[in-house]
Amino acid sequence: MPSNPVAALSIDRLTTAAPSGDRSALGRVTVLALVGVLLGAMIISMTTGASGASSGSVMASWFGLAPADEMQALRDHAVIYNIRLPRMVLGMLIGAALAMSGLLMQGLFRNPLADPGLVGVSAGAGLGAVGIIVLGTTALAPLTAFLGIYTLQLASFAGGLITTFILYRVATRAGQTAIATMLLAGIALGALAGAITGVLVYIATDSQLRDLTFWGLGSLSGANWTKVMASGPIILAALVAAGFMSRGLNALTLGEATAGHLGIPVQRFKRVVVVAVAAATGASVAVSGGIGFVGIVVPHLLRLVIGPDHRYLLPASALLGASFLLLADAISRIVVAPAELPIGIVTAAVGGPFFLWILLRKRAAFAW
Repeated sequence: MPSNPVAALSIDRLTTAAPSGDRSALGRVTVLALVGVLLGAMIISMTTGASGASSGSVMASWFGLAPADEMQALRDHAVIYNIRLPRMVLGMLIGAALAMSGLLMQGLFRNPLADPGLVGVSAGAGLGAVGIIVLGTTALAPLTAFLGIYTLQLASFAGGLITTFILYRVATRAGQTAIATMLLAGIALGALAGAITGVLVYIATDSQLRDLTFWGLGSLSGANWTKVMASGPIILAALVAAGFMSRGLNALTLGEATAGHLGIPVQRFKRVVVVAVAAATGASVAVSGGIGFVGIVVPHLLRLVIGPDHRYLLPASALLGASFLLLADAISRIVVAPAELPIGIVTAAVGGPFFLWILLRKRAAFAW
């Protein structure tokens, strides 16, 4: 980030001079509108579920009103505070983290196809998590005992960080990132991580296989306050760090050489982005499994609406990503109630066709 305010102002002016004009006002309005969308998604998430628990009875208890049925009020209180509230918080954090991770990778590689799921980062994070699930009580028992409740999150973070670092080193030469090399290296790394994960799945026990199957499809069904406390601080730290990266990402859209001339410490900035992406993706994958399309659909949709200025893309992506995952989770609980669909199926079913529709509708003007 530039320390010179004149340089910072130059970056914003250079990168917000879109062909369609200044979109700053539209960006601010969109961010405010997305705050309203997130509030609506939170209400839907809190009032949706197979138990039929009423948020009204809990709100009545907040204001000291006597419930009509005390036993039902106690049950509703337990369902909402111990199941729905941690699930909603975790869904918001993971949705924001996945959308921000996609946006950061697209800014880092200056390529709209970059996404933690497409370039193998999610597969690497998944490998770390699967390793702990399968070997956590045998070969990796000392590590599990030492790290406690943070073992799964830190193992997933390490897997994502190592994959991202290898991807960056392979795709970058003399300070320039080759996009084709990056995508091909991502495919190769994802395949390698998948092969090792396959070996671990092969030696897993029957109970571990069931856990791994549902974990691989993505789900928030196991959300609780322990998972929120284990993953939340890591995801929040990555989100806060990403909030200070808008000028650096805007400068990178002009090329690394130009970004350097504008006062951005390019190499250090790219390392910070890599760590933030690995932390957000790893902590998310560890508790929710593989949830696709959030990181690529959300930034693309917003970029088509408000343009390429990361000052607005970053908060807008976090808000829309959180809202998208909360709504997808609500759908997963409604479609086959009282059972639940894995949320990864819902995001793929909704995100895939929607993404194709965007491409077909905007392909003439699609330029990044």
